[in-house]
Amino acid sequence: MNALTPVMSVRGISKQFDAIKAVDDVSFDVYPGEILGLIGPNGSGKSTLFNCILGQLAADRGTVEVGGQAVSNKRSCDLSKLGIGRTFQQLSVFPEMTVLDNIIVAGQEHEGTMISRLFGAPDAGLTEQAEQMIAFFRLSHLRDEQAGSLSYGQQKLVDAAMAFMAGPNIVLLDEPAGGVNLTMLAGLKERLISYNREHATTFVVIEHNMEFVMSLCTRIIVLAEGAIIAEGTPDQIRSNQMVIDAYLGG
Repeated sequence: MNALTPVMSVRGISKQFDAIKAVDDVSFDVYPGEILGLIGPNGSGKSTLFNCILGQLAADRGTVEVGGQAVSNKRSCDLSKLGIGRTFQQLSVFPEMTVLDNIIVAGQEHEGTMISRLFGAPDAGLTEQAEQMIAFFRLSHLRDEQAGSLSYGQQKLVDAAMAFMAGPNIVLLDEPAGGVNLTMLAGLKERLISYNREHATTFVVIEHNMEFVMSLCTRIIVLAEGAIIAEGTPDQIRSNQMVIDAYLGG
């Protein structure tokens, strides 16, 4: 039993599409500073669950609380103000803008009021912070490049840097390893672990790359057919026969 107060509590989330139960009464807590993995085969309901948690989809039933506050059906900008960040499976970078400008724009979404954005400095005073984020994700050599000219893996790093610009308390990462080469993937994992240790930021990670998720996460939840079938440490999940049968194989 974890004695810590959860930073996020998901209770009884269900979502059905016609006769298909995409998410079936899913409940779990996320604790301060942990890196929680959410895995499962294709069609297990991971992305639908993420979208219900973050308001992109309206759940049929259930609630989500962050810091004790109900967040169900809140807009993305409101979630951000509550300290929740997200990266997407589909990249959200602006291809015609430079890396620096992409990251500044991500910060501006969470900075000040509409009036201050209209009449304040063009960068809302965020250039220095953006430069620090670029350096942290080792993108300094790409600072002035158009985001659309970068490799997919480099764009993933830009996307991650954008998600962290608001200084979130909890970040939901949707398949961060997808399409990233092994060298860049090792760097991304090292950066995420470093950020987690330095800032005590909590992560929830959807991922198909088992080597990546097992080496990154401190706890893993396994979904199959929309329901949780297992939860535990990476070692416990590797040896769980139900998980092996449903997902890992052999």
